[in-house]
Amino acid sequence: MKVSSRGEYALRALLVLGQQQGKVCPINEIAKQTLVTVKYLEQILLQLRKLGYVHSKRGIQGGYMLRLSPTDINIGEVIRQIEGPLSPMGCASTTAYVPCPLEDKCLLKPLWTVVRDTIARVLEKTTLDDLLNKRITTGMGGESFVKNEN
Repeated sequence: MKVSSRGEYALRALLVLGQQQGKVCPINEIAKQTLVTVKYLEQILLQLRKLGYVHSKRGIQGGYMLRLSPTDINIGEVIRQIEGPLSPMGCASTTAYVPCPLEDKCLLKPLWTVVRDTIARVLEKTTLDDLLNKRITTGMGGESFVKNEN
């Protein structure tokens, strides 16, 4: 799985809006904080609005704000909706499976499945609130996980 600029910028925009929770944030301000052009950001925010993550308000006092609470925005879901399947290879995908001509003999599929499951596990356990409150950490062996507060 490779996250495109569109996926990264969508997450950046959600983070900016999460930091301004409850306030309408003008697109120029979001662009300034995310380092994304207004033109490209308009496309991304339109997609986020259609997906139900943000509201838009027109006019002089217009802009964008989160539609959902940061605790209700799952990063795995956002990435899947923006980018598509999380699997690095079609043969290991659960949502967009593509058969491999070497399927019966392939020794790589188990690796791609582990990669898919690891990525999915981390992203599915992560909310926008976790990112806003810096609850992501890296373990000693390099593994990343969301810190539990319980």
